[in-house]
This record gives sequence, C-alpha cells and structure tokens, in this order.
Amino acid sequence: MMIPANYVERVYAGWYGKLIGIRHGSNIEGWSYDQIAAKYGEIKGYLFDFKNFAADDDSNGPIFFIRALEDYTCTESITPAQMGRTVLNYVPCEHGFFWWGGYGRSTEHTAYLNLMHGVEAPLSGSVALNGAAVAEQIGGQIFIDTWGLVNPCDYRRAARYAEKMASVTHGGNGVYGGMFVAACVSAAFEERDIMAVINKGLSVIPEDCEYRRMANDVIAFHAAHPGDWRACFAFVRAHYGYDRYPGCCHIIPNAAVVILSLLYGGGRFSDAINICNMCGWDTDCNVANVGAIMGVLVGLEGIDRSWIDPIGDFLACSSAMACMNLRDVANDALFLASLGYRIAGEAYPSEWAAHLDGSAPGFAFPLPGSTHTFRSEGAAVAYANIPFAAPSAPRCLEAAIPATDGPVRLYRQTYYRPGDFSDDRYSPSFTPEVFPGQTVHVTLRVRDASAGPVQARAYVYDLYNKRYIYGEPAQVSGWTGLQVRIPAGDGCIGQAGVEIAGQAQKTVVLIDSMTYTGLADYTLDFAKAGVERWNLFHTELSQTSNTKGIWEADDQGACGSCADHAELITGGRNFAGCEILADITPQVGRRHLVCVRVQGTMRGYMAGFWDDELVIIKNDEGVLRRLAARRFSWQRGRAYTLAVEARGAALTLKVDGETCLQALDEENPWLDGCVGLSLREGSRCRIRSLRTRCFEG
Repeated sequence: MMIPANYVERVYAGWYGKLIGIRHGSNIEGWSYDQIAAKYGEIKGYLFDFKNFAADDDSNGPIFFIRALEDYTCTESITPAQMGRTVLNYVPCEHGFFWWGGYGRSTEHTAYLNLMHGVEAPLSGSVALNGAAVAEQIGGQIFIDTWGLVNPCDYRRAARYAEKMASVTHGGNGVYGGMFVAACVSAAFEERDIMAVINKGLSVIPEDCEYRRMANDVIAFHAAHPGDWRACFAFVRAHYGYDRYPGCCHIIPNAAVVILSLLYGGGRFSDAINICNMCGWDTDCNVANVGAIMGVLVGLEGIDRSWIDPIGDFLACSSAMACMNLRDVANDALFLASLGYRIAGEAYPSEWAAHLDGSAPGFAFPLPGSTHTFRSEGAAVAYANIPFAAPSAPRCLEAAIPATDGPVRLYRQTYYRPGDFSDDRYSPSFTPEVFPGQTVHVTLRVRDASAGPVQARAYVYDLYNKRYIYGEPAQVSGWTGLQVRIPAGDGCIGQAGVEIAGQAQKTVVLIDSMTYTGLADYTLDFAKAGVERWNLFHTELSQTSNTKGIWEADDQGACGSCADHAELITGGRNFAGCEILADITPQVGRRHLVCVRVQGTMRGYMAGFWDDELVIIKNDEGVLRRLAARRFSWQRGRAYTLAVEARGAALTLKVDGETCLQALDEENPWLDGCVGLSLREGSRCRIRSLRTRCFEG
C-alpha cells in the first residue's frame, strides 16, 4: 500500500494533535463532567496558559517507545521482548516518565518491576500475571498513537505493531485499546469519514471483547441521537462509568469517551477535542488520543492556529536521557515519517529526503507552520512560516522585527531550568542542545533585498558565565551564512541564534536554517553548575539526568550514592570518539566508574574501580560483560582522575594520567552515546568535575 503524497505533513498534524490534546486536558485530569461544567461551562479553547508545558507521560511513552524500531529493527520481526527492553532502556527507575503508583496499583509501575526482575514481555503486562484489574487500565492506548503514525494506510499492520507494544505493560482490553487507537490513526491517512475510521479500528480487535461491546453501544446511541453528545455521555456514565470497573483509571470508560467524541465531533478537530475535554475523567489521555486521530484526519489545515501557536514546536520529556528530553515537534514528525517509509520499504521522496535522512540542517523549515520554538529578545518579533525558495527547503521562517534603537536577538532556547515552567509535571531534566567546542551556523537574508542590508551576527548565550559570545558581524542582504564557534570551557549554552542590529524602520528577515557542527570540548564543574531545584522531591544536578541514586551538590562539587546502582548521564547522544576525565574521590563502597557511549540504562560502557580491580565493562542490554580487568590497589578518601577514552571499538582507562587498562569490543560495539558516572552496590563518591573532549573516530 503506497504512502500518501502528503504523509509527512499529516504525521506532523497527528503528532501535533496528540500534544494539543495532552495540553488541553492536563490540568483537569481526573475531574468529573459535573465539576468541569460547573467551573468552565462550554469549552472553546485552551483552559490554561503555561510558560512552557512540562513533560507528560502521554508524550513520553509515544516518542520513546517507538525507538524500539531504531534500536532493533523496523520490520515486523521486532518482538515484544525487544520492546520491553526499550522501556527499560529509556525509563528512569521509579521517577519521572510514568505515574509510579506502586506495584499492583499503577499498571506501568507493575510492568516495569516485572521487566526489571527478568519477566519479559508479553508476560510482563499480561492479565495472566497481573490480573485484569491491573492489566486493563488506560495506558495501553495512551502511549500508542505513534505506531499508527508510522504505519499509514495499513491499519492492520499498525494494530500488529501496537499489540506487541501494548503487551509490554498491559493485557486484555488494555491491549485491544492500543490496537484500536493505532488502527484508527493509520486509517485516518486514507479515510475521510470518521465512522469509516472507527470501523477499521474496531475490526482489528475481537468481536466478543468488552471493548467492542462498549463501542457498539456508543455507536448505536449516536445513530439514534446524533445531535446530543451530552445525552450520549449520560448513557456512557450509566452503563460504562468508573463505578463499574476496578482500578484507578480503567480503559473502558475512557475509551467510550474517545469514541463518543470522535462521533459527535462531526469531523471537526476543535469540536471533537472540546467535547472530549468536557466529558471529564482522564482528560489529557482521552483528548490526546482524539487529537492524534483527528489531526491525521483533517491535516494541518484543519487545526486552528490557536491550538498550535502556544506550543510552537516545543516538547519537554523526562526520559533517562537528558539530551533527548528537549524535543522539537517538527523534527520528531520528520523522525516518525522516516520510520514510516522504512517500515513500508519505500524510498524517501526526493523533496523530503535530506530532512528524513538527517543530512539537512538541524533546524530548517520545510513543514508548514513550523517555527522550531524560535523566540526573540529586544523586541516583540512576529514569526511566520512562509513559502519561499530557500537553500534548505521551499519554506523558511519569516521574522518581522519592529523599528528599534538596540539589537534584537532571534534565537532558539537551548537549555531549560525549573523557572522556565509553570509546574513540574513528570520530572523533566535536560542537557544543553549545543556545547562548548561546537559551532552554531545560521543562514538568513533580508526579505526585500532592495531595502538595503542589515548588520547581523550569530551568537550564543552562556548561562553560567553570564556572557554573550558572538561570531563575526556581516552585512546581510541576500542569503548569508553566519557562524559562531563556542570556546572550549565550562559554560552552559542557553541560547543560540542571530543578533540583528537596531533599525530605524521595520525589518523583515528570513531564516533558512540553524544547525550545530563540530566536536564538544567542555567541562561540567559541579560546584559552579549546582542543582536544578524543581520541588522538594525533585532536584537534578544541572545539565544531567539520572537513572537512580542520590545526587547532591555543594560548593565543593557533587556527591552520588546508591543502594544497588546509580547512574548519572550528561553530554550528547551522538558523542562518538571521546575522552571523559572525572575528578572523583571514592568515599564509601568499592565500585566507582566512569561511563562512555551511554545509550540508555541498558546500553553503554563503564570503567573504573570495582572491588580490588580496575575494569572495563560493557552494559549489553542490561547484562554487564567484562571486557578487561586487572588487580589494582586504590584507596577511599583519595582524589583520582579517571579518564576513559573511546575510539572506534577500542576503550582505554587511565588513572591519574597513566594508561592502566585497554579493551577491544569486537562484538556489536556501541559506537556513540552520552557520558557519565556509575556507582554500584552501596557506594558513595564525590565528583568535582567531568571534562568531555570529543574527537574524530
């Protein structure tokens, strides 16, 4: 089945629809229909404003679980067990990402602990192991939309992928809901009638299941009363309400609201998601599923800009990998679309190829409406994505700058702190997008070259040292490339963009692209960086994430400790050849290690002190395999510099500058990833700084 010509744009619309729904329903999650009606009456748009919308489980799951296709295989030979290992690889241990409500109460927490203790999927989420009350909660369908996005026009194949993924954490009707939603998203790429979409979604699940029985009843009620969604909700509440099902958030009542909203929305995006929000119950989950299906159905042109503009391509997540948590909606859509072509075995269309294979600049503007969260400083700039023949795409970002005496900065925020958010939903953490040692490139022009040139220069802002770093200024008229190289050092880059000199009249510039190149060379000084304090229970060492453990900072640096294990992760996911130097002082315990090429909690290398030895260890899908070891006498309370170099498949460990151990991983080596620290078996360590120097190789 051929992928439709407008596939990429409709993936963007479907992913946006998902995120719009999450945001729309977030702050009334768990409210009843009556509470919402009393407080808000008829809902027509967003109920809340946010500085930036924090992470949410409804977006964490879809964008990280789909990485099983990248980490293993895009083909249908992928297994539930591999998908389960994907969950373990990207989900931090019992913080962030999910609702950690306890074993036997939270379905995802239950399945996670099953996986951690060696129970592989699909048994990990099954009714047979966990019982129906746990297995049939709502999560089976709230994390599943992206499996429909990567299987356009093949709803049965979408359901097969979704069945495997949903079975990692759910069973029974919990899996059927995932299959239904994924099939509906897929069908919406080719069907224009919502009833046809729903029928295809229902066709992939058993006729005799509770989910199907509920859906048939809602459809029949709609056929008899097509103009009164409130009467239909009264029917749902009476026959499929929360009081009829066990657990905290059963899938059946909420799925009934999803189907009701699709039917009564009349094919209109806004009506469907507003009706869904007014019904109550698990609003963010339900509205997000409706938004994803409707977004694909109506496309970008069917979604009013009032829903899209407050998001502006920004997405925060809370995986174990801080460098993957500051996300971009447009680039995620391109990633998902690339998977769709790969699954279908189709070549990328020529006009999209560079954007799908990663050879185009990191932030270009081929998708209609995309802004890549560009912001402004010095004046209120009006941004618009417009058709215009640019070097990277047939579209670009227009920036209308009012007359100003001083300079105006057009930039992408490249690091976020607690104060940038209105709340602390699902405990996000971040590393910067760009590091000291790298170079920022911006390509732009004046829209009307006859108006004369403007002076511009690329720049970054260093949050820690509170300074702007500039590239060489240039007179810009036609398309011009600007760049700024960030000096190696201990900075934290919070902005990257271009500064436009003040103009006596309104100026319109067009941005073709921004991208980062070069090799990072930076020091994370924990005494300077300190802690990002989100709330009493959520703190992160700045520019890091952690999988587990206690991580604290003071004016002397940082400390980490663990019961069984603790990992601290920083740097970029694409660090390949690199050396990391860690200034550490072991305080308690016997296992203190430095990590390179970390690709999650289940993949990477660690090297350092292990009992009375030096070791180089590969974390191979959660199994620790020794690559090299030798006896070594070291002391607690003494300061050491541990240096680990990764070059190709070779790894080298140095202690205080002396090469002590080498290894060659010739069996499926990890060739890139983040850096960090690992502690094991009741150890505590003080860390002064981490210096990461990347190189070719």
